[in-house]
Amino acid sequence: MSQSRLRRLPQWQALQQHAASIGETHLRELFAADPQRGETFIAEDVGLYLDYSKQRVDADTLRLLRELAAACGLPQHTEAMFRGERINRTEDRAVLHVALRAPAGERIELDGHDVVADVHEVLERMAAFAEQVRGGSWLGHTGKRIRNVVSIGIGGSDLGPVMAYEALRDYSDRDMTFRFVSNVDGTDFVEAVHGLDAAETLFIVCSKTFTTLETLSNAQAARAWCIRALADEKAVAKHFVAVSTNAGEVAKFGIDTSHMFGFWDWVGGRYSMESAIGLSTMLAIGPDRFAEMLAGFHAMDVHFRHTPYERNLPVLMGLLGVWNNNFLDAASVAVLPYEQYLKRFPAYLQQLTMESNGKRVTLDGAAVDYATGPIYWGEPGTNGQHSFYQLIHQGTRIVPCDFIGFGQGLNPLGQQHDLLIANLLAQGEALAFGKTADEVRAEGTAEALVAHRTFEGNRPSSTILAHKLTPHVLGALIALYEHSVFVQGVIWGIDSFDQWGVELGKQLAKTTIAELTAKDEPVLAHDSSTNRLIRRYRQLRDAAAAGKP
Repeated sequence: MSQSRLRRLPQWQALQQHAASIGETHLRELFAADPQRGETFIAEDVGLYLDYSKQRVDADTLRLLRELAAACGLPQHTEAMFRGERINRTEDRAVLHVALRAPAGERIELDGHDVVADVHEVLERMAAFAEQVRGGSWLGHTGKRIRNVVSIGIGGSDLGPVMAYEALRDYSDRDMTFRFVSNVDGTDFVEAVHGLDAAETLFIVCSKTFTTLETLSNAQAARAWCIRALADEKAVAKHFVAVSTNAGEVAKFGIDTSHMFGFWDWVGGRYSMESAIGLSTMLAIGPDRFAEMLAGFHAMDVHFRHTPYERNLPVLMGLLGVWNNNFLDAASVAVLPYEQYLKRFPAYLQQLTMESNGKRVTLDGAAVDYATGPIYWGEPGTNGQHSFYQLIHQGTRIVPCDFIGFGQGLNPLGQQHDLLIANLLAQGEALAFGKTADEVRAEGTAEALVAHRTFEGNRPSSTILAHKLTPHVLGALIALYEHSVFVQGVIWGIDSFDQWGVELGKQLAKTTIAELTAKDEPVLAHDSSTNRLIRRYRQLRDAAAAGKP
């Protein structure tokens, strides 16, 4: 098979030759050769400080990566996105999540129409509604004020709001309760509404088409729960709002379409948390704090678009991702926030990165012959240190790490924040430099244990520091990863903005649900495994319904 266009590029081949020469150079050697490395392999802007000195790169690596980015047309692709060109080619759509956080008065046009004005019209409606609910003037069906908000969505319409609420909980209205439902498993809904008073509960149903099976199943369950508790179908109008574009289905559900907040097909679900999908976030932290978050997003957008690549945070992170994935054969990335409020951030990044760049064909439909999206995963520090860090330190797989920390904790408690950050810094140092056998012996370790207590080191990591987790910093941090994903997708020549791989299982499930719920034994035409599993499930379900063990 002939090589792909990417692998034929002189810049790619130069990186392959460079990797052969530097690939095994230990970080101990790199720091010894350049004692000031920690002062030079850094970049800082938009409130974020990136130290990438513990990545297995030198100045030549970075130069070659920048040359690869230029050869792949990164500057042109970036401008095409910001100009509203249809860079999502398989769906013939523009990619304008940057318009969601553009300030009022800025113009971003799509087919000659200024979409920023549309965005701010929705934001103003969201803000007015949020002020009503937070201020107590929006009353439920029985005249009680709203104290509970349950957001119903799935995928990007859930992961973003959940992550943002958890990340910004310190700024939220503590007199209100926020819960989230996404899983079609009935347990998710039942636990979300457990202990809530329906008369004080508002549901936000997030579905662009208002036909998404999982979301609408949970929305119907919420509707039935509300009507059962309040004994009046008219209650739906005061206890449900919609984030959707399908006014007909929203009205059919019983929601007043004046309480429908729209968004657009030029923003994908995983890029939508700052649109009306973020209504629960605005209700939690208020319109002003929400605006601060949007300003953080926008500041990173401006930085990405205009900053030279040598100092460009998303470009650096994206290029390092390509280097680790394609030239050092690192198939995963661990995201390790040393901040409990960011506990859902790795899960959010899983969708952002893996749904965007988990592709096996190029924009032209040709099969790739190189690795694309790595696996993203992680947990907050210090919890992860007592579970999977063993593999990162001494396992056979190289796992590049992103450490995220803050100069100031939001809940000072003695010296605990200092202890937290001491752990962050120690982990990066230990991964980079390890401990040699001679160092272990010098500690008096018995020879039989030396191999067990030796740490190879040379495990790459980057550290991101900010002064404090604020709405502005959160917006900048999310946009940092958004644009780094874009950089990698451009180099790999893939469409980072479609998600056809999500659709096949959905389509098959529509057939399977009919077979699972058929009154009589269905005629099955699947493979032998799926046929047998369907029959076995029906037996288990029917036996349980009949009270049989």
